[in-house]
Amino acid sequence: MIYRLAADAVVLTHLGFILFVLLGGLLVLRWPRVAWLHVPAAAWGMAVEFLHLYCPLTPLENRFRQAAGDQGYSGGFIEHYLMPLIYPAGLTEAIQVALGLVVLAVNLPPYLLLLRRLRRRC
Repeated sequence: MIYRLAADAVVLTHLGFILFVLLGGLLVLRWPRVAWLHVPAAAWGMAVEFLHLYCPLTPLENRFRQAAGDQGYSGGFIEHYLMPLIYPAGLTEAIQVALGLVVLAVNLPPYLLLLRRLRRRC
């Protein structure tokens, strides 16, 4: 039971990180100091997609699932609804590059706006 909860917590953390990578630029507009966390997170997110790296949270989650005796992602809200968002079926290298470009496209405008604001202050 505890391993299953730990695996679910890793999935939720993973989803939260993905959302932060994707939308963190909007937080930076409100709280510019968040950029110190968001820029490395976004860089990692893009690197994972562009270079087809394996996220370290995935093996951690799989270890917890194996320790819980689970075979896969069947059953439960988290597995049914959140897992396809994090691990989409048919994920190709081209789709991964496109996802990395989406991260860049969504985050570039808020950072450009922030730079514009900062230049006006100087």
